Amino acid sequence: MADVLIILGSKSDMKYGEKCQETLNKLDISNELVVSSAHREPEKTAQLASGAREKGTKVIICMAGMSAALPGVTAAKTDLPVIGVPLSGSALMGMDSLFSVVQMPKGVPVGAVGLDKAGAENSALLAARIIALGDSGVYNKLNQYREEMLKK
Repeated sequence: MADVLIILGSKSDMKYGEKCQETLNKLDISNELVVSSAHREPEKTAQLASGAREKGTKVIICMAGMSAALPGVTAAKTDLPVIGVPLSGSALMGMDSLFSVVQMPKGVPVGAVGLDKAGAENSALLAARIIALGDSGVYNKLNQYREEMLKK
């Protein structure tokens, strides 16, 4: 069981997924990282999203570049909170993925954070805030993490 499921659109996005995991691990939030492209593996992506709640997942984070369909496809297949991290791997320097993540149709909400590494870390922190609503241990760790960041 993992509280946070991180789905990457490509193996080439691994450094961002690892940054997200690093932050979640500092907060003692269990997580699982998988690669599943909404375009190349739509069935796998749909199964991951639709089966996540049953496995105990509380939040799903999706990281993808280019057209970045991954967060929207995932949100369409689950009722869990989905956070999208747009990545800048294209000739458009991430603008395409940013627009894809923030421009969801009515009824398919996706929380969007910034691009790349900062977005990866912020996605973990946003997931932690969501989980902290019902978990005092995560709430305390998150506040401690924030205090440490303010000292830097």
